Amino acid sequence: MSIAASPIQIPAEDVATPARGTRLIDPLLLLATGGLVACSLITLRGATKGTVKGQPLYYVERQGVYVLLGLAVATVLARIDYSRLREYKIGMYALLIATNMLVFATPAVRGAHRWFSLPFFNLQPSEFAKVLMILALAGFAVDRSRRLHERRTTARIMLLALAPALIVIAQPDLGTGMVFVAVAFTTLFVAGTSWKQLTALVAVFAASIALVLAAAPAMGVHLLKPYQVQRLTGFLSPSHDPRNQTYQITESLIAIGSGQKTGRGVAHATQTTLGYVPEHETDFVFAVVGETYGFVGAALVLSLYALLIWRGLRILTMAKNLFGALIAGGILAMLMFQVFVNVGMTIGIMPITGVPLPLMSYGGSSVLVTFIALGLLQSIHIQARMATAGKGRALPI
Repeated sequence: MSIAASPIQIPAEDVATPARGTRLIDPLLLLATGGLVACSLITLRGATKGTVKGQPLYYVERQGVYVLLGLAVATVLARIDYSRLREYKIGMYALLIATNMLVFATPAVRGAHRWFSLPFFNLQPSEFAKVLMILALAGFAVDRSRRLHERRTTARIMLLALAPALIVIAQPDLGTGMVFVAVAFTTLFVAGTSWKQLTALVAVFAASIALVLAAAPAMGVHLLKPYQVQRLTGFLSPSHDPRNQTYQITESLIAIGSGQKTGRGVAHATQTTLGYVPEHETDFVFAVVGETYGFVGAALVLSLYALLIWRGLRILTMAKNLFGALIAGGILAMLMFQVFVNVGMTIGIMPITGVPLPLMSYGGSSVLVTFIALGLLQSIHIQARMATAGKGRALPI
């Protein structure tokens, strides 16, 4: 029997207050979240035990703190009516622009201006800009809900996303800039933009890639730095120059391939423990899963992401209004894009863009932003079920 076909009746008195409304959270979404967090902590414990001398649990403990903080924020967001956030769309958009401009005034870290140094962790404004962008675009789209078919509306929403995307790419953070574009496109899709306009956007995007990677360099104009071009094109020829532009892909493929069915275990995961896999606690954490726990571990992680995305799609269809559907769609675009690109680059089918794997990669900003997004999804779910119960109808799981 399908889960979605099992209705339950919720008494009106059980959904009358926000506190009681939290009982209506999506349990399967919570299960997927908890499973990914557990996988992250287990993976980090084995992969980073020798990274910081004398502190084998350094990364695990800090990741645990980020998770607890994120869970607290998500709980608060789940208890509020997300519809109220629409009033602050202009302020949220201004905040994401201002913070990502201000970061250029900070000292460069490894040649990049991406972080504000705080006592406990480095805050990355481009990460928080993802969820601010989702909320702002959803609000702007709802304001023009009667003119969503107009080309002017499509152009405005894409420009609202491209402006901060270009700022972030200049930091440089190409991966996050691409996330902004994916979020904007999905917002238009969920809002009901015509296929003709969406196809035109895809054509423009493809032409832009060709211009940046081929046409402009041929004319002596280099819009991207050499290492960015190498990362974007290196996956096409992973055997070319394995000590330079394809080193990361090569080592990641070796790690995943050596894991085979059940993995090599923490003690024998030499690609990870000896430091051959670069950024093994962040960008290439999936390669660590593949080497240490093999196909079984990788399949478990991907299954949890599939569950999370399925519940997100379910929540999108349940949303009580367009604003909620657009937020859910934007969050799904953010999560799906990051999972697809991150896993894809570790197995050599996608370019290396530095996109973190949600809830798996180590990092305070990434973890907090993901929990904020999941808290918003739970809020949409709770509000939809409360609205349905208030009308005396059965509530589908």
